[in-house]
Amino acid sequence: MFGTSGIRGPVGEEVTAALALRVGRALGVDADRVVVGRDPRESGETLQAALAAGLRESGTDVVDLGVAATPTVGRGVAWEDADAGVAITASHNPPEDNGIKLWQPSGQAFDAELREEMTRRIETEAVALADWDEFGEHSSVDHTESHREALIDAVDVERELSVVVDVGNGAGGVTARALEELGCHVETLNAQPDGAFPGRPSEPTAEHCQSLAELVGSTDADVGIAHDGDADRMRAVTAEGEFLTGDVLLALFGREAAVAGEAVALPVDTSLAVEDHLAEADIETRRTPVGDVYVAEAASEEGVAFGGEPSGAWIWPGETLCPDGPLAACKIVAMAATTPLAERADTVETYPIRREAFETDRKMALMEEVSDEVVDRYETVSTLDGVRVDLDDGWFLLRASGTQPLVRMTAEARTEQRAEEIAETAMTLLDEAA
Repeated sequence: MFGTSGIRGPVGEEVTAALALRVGRALGVDADRVVVGRDPRESGETLQAALAAGLRESGTDVVDLGVAATPTVGRGVAWEDADAGVAITASHNPPEDNGIKLWQPSGQAFDAELREEMTRRIETEAVALADWDEFGEHSSVDHTESHREALIDAVDVERELSVVVDVGNGAGGVTARALEELGCHVETLNAQPDGAFPGRPSEPTAEHCQSLAELVGSTDADVGIAHDGDADRMRAVTAEGEFLTGDVLLALFGREAAVAGEAVALPVDTSLAVEDHLAEADIETRRTPVGDVYVAEAASEEGVAFGGEPSGAWIWPGETLCPDGPLAACKIVAMAATTPLAERADTVETYPIRREAFETDRKMALMEEVSDEVVDRYETVSTLDGVRVDLDDGWFLLRASGTQPLVRMTAEARTEQRAEEIAETAMTLLDEAA
C-alpha cells in the first residue's frame, strides 16, 4: 500500500476519501497531535478533510496548514511539537493523481518499519476510536511564514541577483518571497496555485521547463529555479539558459556542503560524475536505494553532510530531513552569487549515460531471475536496490519500477562506445531472462 513516496495514484481509483479516512484512523492509534497540509490539487481538500476526520475521531488533534509546500509540512511537525505530519500530494505526478505521504518529527518520511505498521493497521482495521466527547480538536495555522524565516536564517546571498522562479502552479511560492527578502530581484512564472497545472506539467524536467530556460537565457537573469507541485523538488537553470542535470546539481551541492573526510548520501542510479567530482575534494559517497526516505536515513548518520537525488530532492540534515525545494533554491542562488552556475557546472566532468525501459507484466519475477544470473556472472554486484554491476570502466543498474510495469535499465561509462556496449549487455540480460 505504502511505497517509498507514500500512497500515490489516480483519484477515485487507488486514492479515495475512504482510504484517507482509514489512514487517519490508523495514524491516530498512537498520535496525539498531527500536522496536515496539501498541495493545490482540488481533490486534496476532500482527502484532507477525510483524513482529518479519521484522526479526530481517534482523539487526535489536527493542525491544518491548508495549502502548503511539502517541506513546510515536514518542518511543521517539529514546529508544532506534533507526533507526525501528513502531506496530501502526488508531488510531480499529473493532476488526476493524488497521494498521502507521512512525516516524522525529524522531517524524515515514514521509514519501512513505520509504513509496514500503518499498512497492518489499515488492513486489519486496528483502530482506537475515541468516545463521543473525546474527539480531537482542529486548529488552522499558516506556517509558510515560518518556512520563509527559516530559509532566510539558513542562507546568505552576497550580492543582488536576478532570479526567475517557475513555481509550476504549485505550493512553492515561499521560494520567491524568501529570495526577495535575501535581496534578490525576483520574477515568477506559473505562480498562481492551480492543481490542474495549466502552465506546464508538474515535474520540473528540461522538456517541461523550456519557457523558463528561454526566459532566463534571453534576459539579464542570473539563475532560473523550477519546482514541482508540492515544492519538494528543485531544478536550476544557468544565466545562459542551460537546464542543469540532476547529477551536476548533486555534485555541486555535495561539494559545497561537505568537507574532506565527510560523506554525501546518494542513490544507486547516480552518475559516476558525482562520485568523481566529490572524490577530488576527498569527500566520500554512501549509496542508498532510490527514494528520498532512504537518502534521508543515510543523511542522518554521523559524518554525512548532505544527501540528494538527481530527480531534484535535496536534503541538508542540519536543517531538515525532508527534501526542501525552497531551501535548495536559496542555496543554489547563494552559490551563484559567488561563482556563476555555468562556471561551477564546467568543473563537473560528465559521462555518457543510457537509460531504457523494458516492459513486462512480471517485473518482480523477472528481476529475481536476472539478479540470479548477474550475481553468477559478475564479481562486483550490489543488490541494495535492484541489481547494480560495477565494472572497471562503467556500471549498469537493473531495477523494477515502483509504479509502472517496467524494469528500468541505466548504464554509464566514460566513453560513448563503452556506454553503448554496457547498455546492450544489460538489455540482453533482460531479454534472456524474459
